[in-house]
Amino acid sequence: MTASTLVAPTALTFRDRGPLSRAVIAHLTEGTASDHTALAADAMAASTDVVRDDDIQLALFVLYASAYGSLPQLDAELEWDPALLQTRQALEAAFERSLRARIPTPDLPDPTVDAVGRALFALAEADTGPSLSRYFVKKATEEQAREMLIQRSAYTLREADPHSWAIPRLDGRAKAALVEIQSDEYGGGRPQRVHAVLFARAMTAAGLDATYGAYIDDLPALTLASLNMMSLFGLNRRLVGAIVGHLAAYEMTSSIPCRLYADGLRRLGFDDAVTAYFDEHVEADAVHEQIAARDLAGSLAEDHPELLPDIMFGAAACLTVDGWGGTATLEAWTAGASALRQRAGV
Repeated sequence: MTASTLVAPTALTFRDRGPLSRAVIAHLTEGTASDHTALAADAMAASTDVVRDDDIQLALFVLYASAYGSLPQLDAELEWDPALLQTRQALEAAFERSLRARIPTPDLPDPTVDAVGRALFALAEADTGPSLSRYFVKKATEEQAREMLIQRSAYTLREADPHSWAIPRLDGRAKAALVEIQSDEYGGGRPQRVHAVLFARAMTAAGLDATYGAYIDDLPALTLASLNMMSLFGLNRRLVGAIVGHLAAYEMTSSIPCRLYADGLRRLGFDDAVTAYFDEHVEADAVHEQIAARDLAGSLAEDHPELLPDIMFGAAACLTVDGWGGTATLEAWTAGASALRQRAGV
């Protein structure tokens, strides 16, 4: 199966999802300042679920994209604009409160490498939610395969970047472990092996647009929330424990699903250019899970016991929020519907 089976449109612009995201986008793309902090307060007061709120999550996504430089249409001169930072801080506070209120707090192990490693593996093994990858390997259609790639593109076309914010905030053993993991994520010095590049090739070979942001309009709020949560943890120094815990859980729950996604793609007739990204992660993440759980998270807890609660919270948040997104996608697919927010030629 080649790219000629589908040509997806390039989308370098995207639509707002309400007054708040409209104001934030206008400020960052046109320099049109407005009282988006007040709009943020209104949006949060009116929202019944911040995590699933389209307007709030898109506004946060765009504000974070300004820090990453991932969307070229956002004015780089406004990255540190005080009004935009004030709005981001207000949204972050509400988002974090919602996450902490709804994510079960794991029991805290002793702050030792071995105890934390065991606790993280136990937490991952106890995650018994519906498995999207197990559905995918046997039942997914070609259309659903492309939807899966689109859903993953928000993070994976910038893979590892949210966790890399932690590098300058760590020291000693934890920093060395994180750099070891991230070196692999960025190709070990080989540009063609950067994981984001492998994923871009997979999208292109599947007939999709690999331009970052091409499918923003299609991504549900929950998909944006998953990435926004990583950015929240990574960009706030006080939450360095949470981003470490998130990475540990992410690495521990990636290898087997990637094998299932690769097998499902092969079943559907997609070639090696599409499956290579997932095949790469079967082996890489099996190695990374030990480094992340013990050398990174375990040593950080041992050296800085005060960070242990956030390490466990970050791990639980990764499993919980990704579980919400996976459940929503699975429910849509089994009902014969699209899991995307709107259809865009898939």
